[in-house]
Amino acid sequence: MNIIIMGPPGAGKGTQADFIKAAFPIPHISTGDMFREAVANGTELGKEAKKYMDGGQLVPDEVTIGIVKERLAQPDCKEGFLLDGFPRTTVQAEALAQVLADMGRKVEAAINVAVPDEVLIERITGRVSCSNCKTVYHTKFKPPAQAGKCDKCGGELVQRSDDTGETVRKRLVVYAAQTKPLLEYYEKQGVLHDINGNRDTREVFADIKRLLENL
Repeated sequence: MNIIIMGPPGAGKGTQADFIKAAFPIPHISTGDMFREAVANGTELGKEAKKYMDGGQLVPDEVTIGIVKERLAQPDCKEGFLLDGFPRTTVQAEALAQVLADMGRKVEAAINVAVPDEVLIERITGRVSCSNCKTVYHTKFKPPAQAGKCDKCGGELVQRSDDTGETVRKRLVVYAAQTKPLLEYYEKQGVLHDINGNRDTREVFADIKRLLENL
């Protein structure tokens, strides 16, 4: 079961990835985790990636793809994988297809968790987190008992600087522009599945679970 999960900021992609990982015997592999693991293991590609990461630069495709290839060859991916944060472009998608073809495998499902922009904006702009213990709240959907105070430790609740309305709208425009060609690529491959993410998280997962059980 070789799966990719996609979705805009605030779509609940991370929550669904956790549900999938708990229900199916496959690892959840995020781009950040892959880079950190390669760096920690001191692989040649990890050392190369570290140079760019330390300089605050994007890791080039050839290095990223090499790290993905190393990760997917590990024993825990034998039954499949859930890729999160990769690919981000059609060039990366084509490279991933070649890596998998060399292993006699292919992407079986590209799950796109779809949520209307206005709902995403409401979800993201309402997020606050404790400045001390980092517990996350939402001013509407998961408010603290006392406004501005963490229920767990009493710390001050703050909003991330990139979670303001104008910034979120810009992020969503960039995401849509970057992701549209990727969605079209997987649609042509016949593996794209749009899932309505504007529901209770358990309802969303019920649809994803049905889809994966029928692969």
